[in-house]
Amino acid sequence: NHHIYAQVIDDARGHTLATASSVDPGIEKGTKAAIAGAVGAGLAKRAIAAGVKQVVFDRGGYQYHGRVMALAEAARKEGLDF
Repeated sequence: NHHIYAQVIDDARGHTLATASSVDPGIEKGTKAAIAGAVGAGLAKRAIAAGVKQVVFDRGGYQYHGRVMALAEAARKEGLDF
């Protein structure tokens, strides 16, 4: 409940292409939603740098609200296409 993690994975090869988490350096303290937004933005920047622009968003069983929604919206705002 303290941290949030996200990754972009190539399922065909089984390789992780980009990751981001709330424990990464440079993530500012704030509300849980604000931190999730920063993680989403960081993930999008790293994925685009790795050559990935379109992804499938797997919530892992979590409802689409709160921190999950903040992460997704920030990633979309940075240019990642879901």
